[in-house]
Amino acid sequence: MILSNTKIFEALNDGRLVLTPEPNPRLPAEGVECPYATSAVDLRLADEVAWFKDDLAVNIDLRRGKFYSLFGANSERRTITPEQPYNLEPNKLVLAKTLERVELPLRDDGTGLAARVEGKSSFARCGLLVHFTAPTIHAGFKGTITLELINLGPIPILLYPDMYICQLIIEEVSGVPARNDSQFQGQVTAGGSQRRL
Repeated sequence: MILSNTKIFEALNDGRLVLTPEPNPRLPAEGVECPYATSAVDLRLADEVAWFKDDLAVNIDLRRGKFYSLFGANSERRTITPEQPYNLEPNKLVLAKTLERVELPLRDDGTGLAARVEGKSSFARCGLLVHFTAPTIHAGFKGTITLELINLGPIPILLYPDMYICQLIIEEVSGVPARNDSQFQGQVTAGGSQRRL
Protein backbone atom coordinates (compact mmCIF):
# COMPACT_ATOMS: atom_id res chain seq x y z
CA MET A 1 0.00 0.00 0.00
CA ILE A 2 1.30 3.45 -0.96
CA LEU A 3 1.31 6.05 1.81
CA SER A 4 -0.55 9.32 1.38
CA ASN A 5 1.16 12.55 2.36
CA THR A 6 -0.57 12.52 5.77
CA LYS A 7 0.66 8.95 6.37
CA ILE A 8 4.16 10.06 5.29
CA PHE A 9 4.00 12.74 7.98
CA GLU A 10 3.04 10.07 10.54
CA ALA A 11 5.97 7.88 9.41
CA LEU A 12 8.34 10.84 9.77
CA ASN A 13 6.95 11.62 13.21
CA ASP A 14 7.32 8.07 14.53
CA GLY A 15 10.70 7.32 12.93
CA ARG A 16 9.60 4.67 10.41
CA LEU A 17 10.93 7.08 7.76
CA VAL A 18 13.86 9.43 8.27
CA LEU A 19 14.72 12.11 5.69
CA THR A 20 17.74 14.28 6.49
CA PRO A 21 17.33 17.16 5.97
CA GLU A 22 13.58 16.78 6.13
CA PRO A 23 11.81 18.40 3.16
CA ASN A 24 9.72 21.40 4.18
CA PRO A 25 7.11 22.77 4.36
CA ARG A 26 4.79 19.85 4.98
CA LEU A 27 1.75 21.77 3.79
CA PRO A 28 1.44 24.35 1.02
CA ALA A 29 2.39 27.86 2.04
CA GLU A 30 2.18 31.00 -0.03
CA GLY A 31 5.37 31.65 -1.96
CA VAL A 32 7.02 28.37 -0.91
CA GLU A 33 7.01 25.19 -2.96
CA CYS A 34 5.60 22.25 -0.97
CA PRO A 35 7.52 19.02 -1.67
CA TYR A 36 4.69 16.72 -0.52
CA ALA A 37 2.27 15.60 -3.23
CA THR A 38 -0.78 13.56 -2.28
CA SER A 39 1.19 10.28 -2.35
CA ALA A 40 4.89 11.15 -2.66
CA VAL A 41 7.59 13.50 -1.43
CA ASP A 42 9.95 15.34 -3.76
CA LEU A 43 13.70 15.07 -3.13
CA ARG A 44 16.39 17.49 -4.25
CA LEU A 45 19.55 17.10 -6.29
CA ALA A 46 22.81 17.26 -4.34
CA ASP A 47 25.88 19.09 -5.66
CA GLU A 48 27.75 16.04 -7.05
CA VAL A 49 27.60 14.62 -10.57
CA ALA A 50 29.75 11.70 -11.75
CA TRP A 51 30.10 9.78 -15.00
CA PHE A 52 32.22 7.16 -16.72
CA LYS A 53 35.23 8.74 -18.38
CA ASP A 54 34.85 9.30 -22.09
CA ASP A 55 36.73 6.98 -24.46
CA LEU A 56 37.52 4.30 -21.88
CA ALA A 57 39.55 1.49 -23.41
CA VAL A 58 37.88 -1.13 -21.21
CA ASN A 59 34.72 -3.15 -21.11
CA ILE A 60 32.63 -3.11 -17.97
CA ASP A 61 32.24 -6.60 -16.58
CA LEU A 62 29.51 -6.37 -13.95
CA ARG A 63 30.28 -9.90 -12.75
CA ARG A 64 33.54 -8.68 -11.25
CA GLY A 65 33.54 -6.84 -7.97
CA LYS A 66 31.21 -4.31 -6.52
CA PHE A 67 29.92 -1.50 -8.70
CA TYR A 68 32.00 1.18 -7.04
CA SER A 69 35.25 -0.73 -7.63
CA LEU A 70 34.38 -0.66 -11.35
CA PHE A 71 33.12 2.90 -11.40
CA GLY A 72 35.53 4.67 -9.04
CA ALA A 73 38.76 4.47 -11.05
CA ASN A 74 36.94 4.86 -14.37
CA SER A 75 34.88 7.92 -13.50
CA GLU A 76 35.04 11.66 -13.35
CA ARG A 77 33.08 13.85 -10.98
CA ARG A 78 32.19 17.46 -10.65
CA THR A 79 30.66 19.68 -8.02
CA ILE A 80 27.82 21.81 -9.37
CA THR A 81 26.72 25.19 -8.06
CA PRO A 82 23.86 27.58 -8.83
CA GLU A 83 26.36 29.58 -10.90
CA GLN A 84 27.86 26.50 -12.60
CA PRO A 85 25.13 23.90 -13.23
CA TYR A 86 25.85 20.66 -15.09
CA ASN A 87 24.89 20.78 -18.77
CA LEU A 88 23.46 17.30 -19.46
CA GLU A 89 23.84 16.76 -23.18
CA PRO A 90 21.45 14.54 -25.18
CA ASN A 91 22.25 10.82 -24.84
CA LYS A 92 24.60 11.43 -21.89
CA LEU A 93 24.38 9.36 -18.70
CA VAL A 94 25.54 10.74 -15.35
CA LEU A 95 25.11 9.57 -11.79
CA ALA A 96 23.93 12.03 -9.19
CA LYS A 97 22.48 11.73 -5.73
CA THR A 98 19.75 13.17 -3.63
CA LEU A 99 20.54 15.90 -1.15
CA GLU A 100 18.39 14.08 1.37
CA ARG A 101 19.64 11.01 3.18
CA VAL A 102 16.90 8.37 3.37
CA GLU A 103 16.54 5.85 6.18
CA LEU A 104 13.94 3.08 6.30
CA PRO A 105 14.66 1.35 9.62
CA LEU A 106 13.86 -2.34 10.04
CA ARG A 107 11.36 -2.71 12.86
CA ASP A 108 10.48 -5.78 14.89
CA ASP A 109 6.81 -4.79 15.09
CA GLY A 110 6.12 -5.37 11.36
CA THR A 111 5.53 -1.69 10.56
CA GLY A 112 8.50 -1.26 8.24
CA LEU A 113 8.54 0.73 5.05
CA ALA A 114 10.20 0.53 1.64
CA ALA A 115 10.18 3.14 -1.11
CA ARG A 116 10.51 3.74 -4.83
CA VAL A 117 12.25 6.62 -6.50
CA GLU A 118 10.47 7.93 -9.58
CA GLY A 119 10.94 10.79 -12.00
CA LYS A 120 8.90 13.93 -12.25
CA SER A 121 6.53 14.13 -15.21
CA SER A 122 7.50 17.68 -16.18
CA PHE A 123 11.16 16.59 -16.48
CA ALA A 124 10.26 13.37 -18.30
CA ARG A 125 8.40 15.43 -20.89
CA CYS A 126 11.71 17.19 -21.61
CA GLY A 127 13.47 13.82 -21.99
CA LEU A 128 15.05 13.50 -18.54
CA LEU A 129 15.10 10.05 -16.94
CA VAL A 130 16.13 9.84 -13.28
CA HIS A 131 16.45 6.06 -12.98
CA PHE A 132 16.42 3.11 -15.34
CA THR A 133 15.33 -0.20 -13.87
CA ALA A 134 16.11 0.06 -10.17
CA PRO A 135 13.58 2.28 -8.40
CA THR A 136 13.36 0.18 -5.22
CA ILE A 137 14.76 1.41 -1.92
CA HIS A 138 14.57 -1.64 0.33
CA ALA A 139 13.42 -1.76 3.93
CA GLY A 140 16.49 -1.26 6.12
CA PHE A 141 18.26 1.05 3.64
CA LYS A 142 20.19 4.04 4.94
CA GLY A 143 21.99 6.52 2.66
CA THR A 144 21.54 8.99 -0.16
CA ILE A 145 19.72 7.82 -3.29
CA THR A 146 21.82 7.49 -6.42
CA LEU A 147 20.07 8.73 -9.55
CA GLU A 148 20.90 7.50 -13.05
CA LEU A 149 20.22 10.64 -15.06
CA ILE A 150 20.05 10.47 -18.84
CA ASN A 151 18.88 13.06 -21.33
CA LEU A 152 16.80 11.42 -24.04
CA GLY A 153 15.58 14.78 -25.31
CA PRO A 154 16.87 16.80 -28.26
CA ILE A 155 18.50 19.66 -26.32
CA PRO A 156 20.75 19.97 -23.23
CA ILE A 157 19.19 20.07 -19.75
CA LEU A 158 20.72 22.14 -16.94
CA LEU A 159 21.09 20.38 -13.58
CA TYR A 160 21.26 22.66 -10.53
CA PRO A 161 21.92 21.70 -6.92
CA ASP A 162 18.83 21.84 -4.67
CA MET A 163 16.39 21.49 -7.56
CA TYR A 164 13.56 19.03 -6.94
CA ILE A 165 14.69 16.17 -9.16
CA CYS A 166 12.67 13.08 -8.21
CA GLN A 167 9.84 11.84 -6.05
CA LEU A 168 9.93 9.21 -3.33
CA ILE A 169 6.90 6.94 -3.06
CA ILE A 170 6.63 5.22 0.33
CA GLU A 171 5.11 1.75 0.71
CA GLU A 172 4.29 -0.51 3.62
CA VAL A 173 6.22 -3.78 3.98
CA SER A 174 4.25 -6.84 5.08
CA GLY A 175 6.08 -8.79 7.78
CA VAL A 176 9.52 -8.35 9.32
CA PRO A 177 12.32 -8.73 6.73
CA ALA A 178 15.55 -10.57 7.51
CA ARG A 179 18.45 -8.13 7.16
CA ASN A 180 20.28 -8.43 3.82
CA ASP A 181 21.99 -5.12 3.03
CA SER A 182 22.93 -4.26 -0.54
CA GLN A 183 26.34 -3.07 -1.69
CA PHE A 184 24.94 0.47 -1.60
CA GLN A 185 23.96 0.50 2.09
CA GLY A 186 25.30 3.72 3.62
CA GLN A 187 26.31 5.26 0.28
CA VAL A 188 27.26 8.93 0.36
CA THR A 189 28.55 9.53 -3.19
CA ALA A 190 26.79 9.54 -6.56
CA GLY A 191 28.82 6.48 -7.56
CA GLY A 192 27.67 4.46 -4.56
CA SER A 193 30.76 4.70 -2.36
CA GLN A 194 30.28 4.49 1.38
CA ARG A 195 33.03 7.01 1.96
CA ARG A 196 33.79 10.47 0.65
CA LEU A 197 36.56 10.65 -1.91
